[in-house]
Formats: sequence, structure tokens, C-alpha cells
Amino acid sequence: MRLAPRIAGRLSAQALLLVLAGCGGYGGSSNPSPPPPPPPADTTPPSVPGSLTATAQSASQINLTWTASTDAGTGVAGYHVFRDAGATAIATVTATNYSDTNLTAATMYSYTVRAFDGANPANESAASVAASATTSGTQPVILGTQRVFPNLPNFTQPVAMLQEPGVATRWYIVQKTGSVRVFDNTANVATSREFINIASQLNSDPTSANDERGLLGMAFHPNYPTNPRVYLYYTATDPTLGLVDRVSEFRTLDNGMTLSPGTELVLFNVDDPESNHNGGNIVFGPDGFLYIGIGDGGGAGDAHGSIGNGQLLTTLLGKMLRIDVAASTMAQTYAIPADNPYAGNARCNASGSGTANCPEIYAFGLRNPWRWNFDRTTGDLWLNDVGQSALEEVDKITRGGNYGWRCFEGTNNYNGTCGPNSTNAVAPIAQYGRGAGQSTTGGFVYRGSAIPGLQGRYVFGDFATGNLWHISTATMPTLTLDASTAAATGLQIASFAQDTDGELYIVNLAGTLHRIVAQ
Repeated sequence: MRLAPRIAGRLSAQALLLVLAGCGGYGGSSNPSPPPPPPPADTTPPSVPGSLTATAQSASQINLTWTASTDAGTGVAGYHVFRDAGATAIATVTATNYSDTNLTAATMYSYTVRAFDGANPANESAASVAASATTSGTQPVILGTQRVFPNLPNFTQPVAMLQEPGVATRWYIVQKTGSVRVFDNTANVATSREFINIASQLNSDPTSANDERGLLGMAFHPNYPTNPRVYLYYTATDPTLGLVDRVSEFRTLDNGMTLSPGTELVLFNVDDPESNHNGGNIVFGPDGFLYIGIGDGGGAGDAHGSIGNGQLLTTLLGKMLRIDVAASTMAQTYAIPADNPYAGNARCNASGSGTANCPEIYAFGLRNPWRWNFDRTTGDLWLNDVGQSALEEVDKITRGGNYGWRCFEGTNNYNGTCGPNSTNAVAPIAQYGRGAGQSTTGGFVYRGSAIPGLQGRYVFGDFATGNLWHISTATMPTLTLDASTAAATGLQIASFAQDTDGELYIVNLAGTLHRIVAQ
């Protein structure tokens, strides 16, 4: 049945209106549907973390664990850890555990934990029930110094202080100006006598305390005076090479009263391009071999050759050396220990360099190793290396180790053009910046009895600021120190000394001697 035309027309118009309305009206002028309302804001914090436990792992570390919080809204995003009721979190973590490190020994610490969610802003739970633990060990001692042998006249630029092996009755003072003085180990001693004087053989300026050249180191043969040999490290003039770092053997001809300059046997000369960074410490190791620390040749930035001397294995500069002097003769002044890293190569004794890697090298990558020593209990070799312009560093030296210079200064990148060994560099055990010191001086691991809390800790300082530190020998690389953890001595710490009982002393370049004591 057909509809009447009027009805059909009315229906067509109504259909058109519906279509237009569904398309947004005439020209989009009709009102759109309103957006859905936003979800209600998440203002509910997570549940409080439960079962917080604190467990001391060592003298410097406490481990925390707790059970997870829950959150029905945006979910738990993490946890804030608070120590000793502090208002600021010491850590933010996503796991349900945390290790708090670099703590003080024999100290109780208390902790709470708060959970927070993913809302913006985040909602934070109430604090957990507190948990506490006490670190192991004893409180680190605060060190001070006490002048010793005050009746002696001041020494002239002293740089080392040592005793004969196993003999407690005398001290020897090495003066940079070329003389070694000896005096009795009695509190009121007022005089010293000369052991040897090689001032006429030095290439240095004896009037300048800032000159890094001179007589820099001395080592007794381990069997002295039965074996009458003593070794000196000094800067000299070679007629062919010019300025050299020289290590020589001298002998006593009068049962230890003096050393005879006329008995000198030059072990080797190292051609030295600059007047600074000479190292100069020499020590017999527990293996009976003679260890020698030499700087990188001086100047700034080790700007020697294409990769610097510290990384160049065909020179003795910038290295820790190890040689065997058991059977020294004019024909062969020293031998090479069989397990030195490059033991099979020709010696670099003529000028300090060669065509192959020098067999004298024990470790490399050093800038200016200023004082280092062996732990008399463990045999570990602890060394301080003077920095360029940013960081002073403490290293534990091992055979074949690369200690980074000039690739790195401390943990900082320094000069990437440094040869193929930069990826094998050993990070320093500790370091400090220029706010705490400018010229580090290596010391000793304390093995005395007068300061029980210092037992087994490495003691060292800074020449420029007089700051004195001690760190655990278990310290993992790399601990960054500052002046707040140091004792201020007011001394120019040129060197440290250790007596036969394991007590420690400071050699003040200004001429006085000081014992390290607990305050």
C-alpha cells in the first residue's frame, strides 16, 4: 500500500533531521556530549611497611629488610628509609631491603621505613615500627701528634726517619740536602752525628725547601750491619744524561758508625726530563727484594711522548720497580726477580729506558709516588700517589697492576690518549680532593699497641694541609674522603716512620719530629 505524498514527505524530513543530529547538527553547531567525569583522586596512602629488621654486617654496614606494603589505588611505587629519626630520607628504594654503609664502628643506628604510591602528588604511609642495630668494632680513634726529641736542634729539610732492622736504640734522619744524621733513641737526646754526607753529589737546590730534587730515600739491607750495605736514592748529574734519578749502594767500613761515600756502587740511573715528580722512596719488601718508587718525569700532565711515561712500559719513569741486589757486582749491579711481569727482557739500567718492556717494572701508572710502605703483618704494599690538580689517591699495589695515570687522576678521566692499557686500570682504594689537601704523603698500617683502636688501619696524611687520616685496610674502592674526617696537625708531613714496636711518627719538613697519639 503506497503512502500519501504528504505523509511520505513528512517522514523524509524527520529522517533528515535525525541524520543531521547524529552528524553534529547543521555545520557542527549543536552541543557535543559532555566528557565523562574524572576518577576520584587517589588520596589513600599505602599500608605501613611491616616487620622491619636491622642487622649489623660489619663495623661500617647495617642491612635492613621489611615486608611489602600494599596500595589499592595507584600501587606502591617505593620506600623512603630514615635513620635516627631524621626528617630527610637517607635512601629511596623500590625493593624491600637496603644496605646502609660507611657507618661508624661500635655505634647504634635506628631506622624507620615509609611506603609511597604512584599518585601525583604521592601519598606516603606512616612510619614503620623502628628497628636498630649496632655496628661491630670499636670507635675509630681521633689522632693527634706529640713532639718527640725536643732537645735536638731542628733538622734541615728532613724527608725520612728510620731505624736499623730490629734495632730500637737509634734513629736515622735523611735530610734532602744530602746528609743523614743519627741519634740515640732517648727522650732527652740533644745531639746527633753524621752517618753520611753526599751533598756534593746532588743535582738540587739545597736552599729551597720546595725543590723536589735531592737525597730522597734510604734503605738498610735486611741483614745490616752483618751485611754492611745501605741504599740511597738521590738526584744526580750524569755526564751524558744530565739530571738523573739514581739508586746507589754504600757500605759501612767501621761496623755501622758511618757509611763510606767512597764505596758507592751505582745500581742505575734514570734519565729525568724535569726537576719534579722524582718519587724517591726505597724499601726492602718482605720477599727480600728492593722496591723503588719513581715519578713520571715531572712537568704537568705527564706530557712525555704520545701516551705519557706512566703508561709507557719501556721506561722506568712513573713506576714501582723491584730488583734483586743479593749478589750485586760492578759487572751486574742487580738481577731481576723471576716473577717480575717482564722478567725475560733486557734491563733498562743504562738510562732508564729500553726497546722492550723494562723487566725492573713491578707496577705502573704512577704520577709521583710520595711515600709508601709494606704492612708488616700482611705484606700488603700501601702507596699514596700525588695528584695533578683535582684528586690525591691511596693505592694498594700488586704485581703487574696499572694504577691509571695519565688516563685517570683518581677516579676522574684525565687524558684518554694514554695507550692500550686504560681498561685495565686499578681504581684507588681512597681519594680526596683539593679542599682537603694538595700533596698526599703515604704512611703505614698501624701495628703498634699504644692505640688499640687504630690497630690494622692505614695511616696517611697531606703535606700541604697537614691533614691526617686513617682508613680500614678492608676499604673497598673507592672511598672519597674530606677534611671533616681528618685530624689537623699543622705540620708539613714529609714522611712517616715506624719504630720496632710498630708505633708511628711524622717527619715535619720544617725540621721537627712527632709521635702519633690518640687524643
